[in-house]
Amino acid sequence: MNHSIRLLIADDHILFRDGLTALLLDEPDFEVLDQAGTGEEALSLIRQHRPDVVLLDISMPIISGLEVACLVNAELSAIKILMLTIHEEENFFFEALRAGANGYVLKGARSDELMNAIRIVHAGETYLPPSLAGSLVQDFLSRQVRPPVDDSLTSREYDVLALIAKGLTNRQIADKLSLSLSTIKTHRAHIYQKLNLNDRASLVAYARRYGLMYTTPS
Repeated sequence: MNHSIRLLIADDHILFRDGLTALLLDEPDFEVLDQAGTGEEALSLIRQHRPDVVLLDISMPIISGLEVACLVNAELSAIKILMLTIHEEENFFFEALRAGANGYVLKGARSDELMNAIRIVHAGETYLPPSLAGSLVQDFLSRQVRPPVDDSLTSREYDVLALIAKGLTNRQIADKLSLSLSTIKTHRAHIYQKLNLNDRASLVAYARRYGLMYTTPS
């Protein structure tokens, strides 16, 4: 006899949670254990119930969905995380995967897509939304392009460039790389000078072209 897939729903909109719960309870192989309205509550209920799959909004109050996913992945790695979000940009998908999510579903998806995604991640596979597949393939291909060898950036400058492109401030980059704020400002100035770039938009375009937005600082 097959066991039910035990679910926990975490989203800060109660009407969305209630509607989703009602939808899921119509499926004979799903059991909804509980609901959470904040990231902090989600983490507490996940530890309490140990669900099979957590349906987790990427944007949660107090503790973000990405932070919850990171903590669950480190502490309770057997629990599968399926991110729910309105964000269609592929960088959110990659951030979710880095955080430990097993899948990513857009809130505008059809109900049968969500049911399928739950069953896929419960089976130990990764779910990729069809609407993102084409752009992700293009991103993968673009990441095969190597930055020009004559740009003379150091490995640390590449790290700083990637983090700038991801939207981090100088202070956040300094904290992440364990460097002083003045050092980050110096690296930033060298990057603009070496790449002959004048603004952040052109820097982000450069980083995206060579796949640097998806690299992990060394």
